[in-house]
Amino acid sequence: MRVLITGGAGFLGSHLSDRFLAEGHTVLAIDNLITGSMENIAHLMGHDRFTFIKHNIINYIYVKGAVDAVLHFASPASPNDYLEHPIHTLKVGSIGTMNAIGLAKAKNARFLLASTSEVYGDPQVNPQPESYWGHVNPIGPRGVYDEAKRFAEAMTMAYHRYHGLQTRIVRIFNTYGPRMRLNDGRVVPNFIYQALSGKPLTVYGDGNRTRSFQYYSDLVEGVYRLLISEVTTPVNIGNPNEMTILDLAKAVLDLSGSNSIIEYTEPGEIRVTDDPKVRRPDISNARKHLGWEPIVNLADGLAETIAFFQSRIS
Repeated sequence: MRVLITGGAGFLGSHLSDRFLAEGHTVLAIDNLITGSMENIAHLMGHDRFTFIKHNIINYIYVKGAVDAVLHFASPASPNDYLEHPIHTLKVGSIGTMNAIGLAKAKNARFLLASTSEVYGDPQVNPQPESYWGHVNPIGPRGVYDEAKRFAEAMTMAYHRYHGLQTRIVRIFNTYGPRMRLNDGRVVPNFIYQALSGKPLTVYGDGNRTRSFQYYSDLVEGVYRLLISEVTTPVNIGNPNEMTILDLAKAVLDLSGSNSIIEYTEPGEIRVTDDPKVRRPDISNARKHLGWEPIVNLADGLAETIAFFQSRIS
């Protein structure tokens, strides 16, 4: 296949580029580098089946030749990023999705949307199945990301129903691993950076909010299987092993050998507003329809991620 990946220089987009190239496909990676980095794809430059295009997907793009699949992964994804770039986040989820899915339609290509567990908001059910409609504040600070993704899902399904376009939607739960930025702002890189720097690990509140963490390679496998499947409704891809933020902090300290302490602090009002208290995917559909479930345990994944961060700090 000839595959186009928006956000192709980002954390997940670059790993997806690696996977598709390894499978023998050709990859066109598009990124405006707001949160992506050329360092993530430096090893691919010069590869005869890889092309990088610096471009903002909220602007129309012309691609010459056939395209078999479009994977739309462009978007700020951490709270730090989408709170700093709220308008761009809304535009890439709306206008960017229109451009990406319009390209897929013009090329008669399969379209895969990278959605998020944030469409469930601060959930009132746990774990969250795909049938859950969510509990989202559309006008809160986080709404710029949540509603952008919910709109993108609605558009994707509209193109599927009205135009008969082959579409796929992956709802991604917390994912971590090498190529995350040191200043990403999400909890895994935050804790690892603080531990390796000898700084206190800052835990908001009492640390009892929960998340479910999956290693990037499990996510990439799930996305690949979803793309080549015949499943047109959203599919959760995440690790159902739920843990508290405090337990994550302790795991990072143990695996990094850091002498840092855990420091409890109160987050700013904007940061805490509508922050989910729990997060855990129901992956029954992924198991049933994709034969997928995560295989990398937290200790192994964190060890690899800590080693990556250590190489960037030292």
